[in-house]
Amino acid sequence: QVQLVESGGGLVQAGGSLRLSCAASGSIFSISAMGWYRQAPGKRRELVATITSGERTNYADSVKGRFTISLDNAKNTVYLQMNSLKPEDTAVYYCHADRIDYYRGGTRTYGTDYWGKGTLVTVSS
Repeated sequence: QVQLVESGGGLVQAGGSLRLSCAASGSIFSISAMGWYRQAPGKRRELVATITSGERTNYADSVKGRFTISLDNAKNTVYLQMNSLKPEDTAVYYCHADRIDYYRGGTRTYGTDYWGKGTLVTVSS
């Protein structure tokens, strides 16, 4: 089975930095794109940033210039470097993968729309 496991959340003061990691585990052959989404209390889940296997990136306007998404294809891991954090960045951050090709019982197959369980980021003012 394929799973996404996030790490790196925590409590930080405004203006500080955090780095989130998300590792995809399993007998993975390839991942088409990965990204980060967040959901603040009482709000809908929103896109933060995405990156393709070819390292094409996309950012929400609210994080441009402050957050950087990167991908280690060899480790099947996506990172989110968050700088100049603001209290409004407080949310549960979720890792997402669009399509993952993997081996099961010696056969190559794939799945789509994978989500991690989330990691909480709290920014104090």
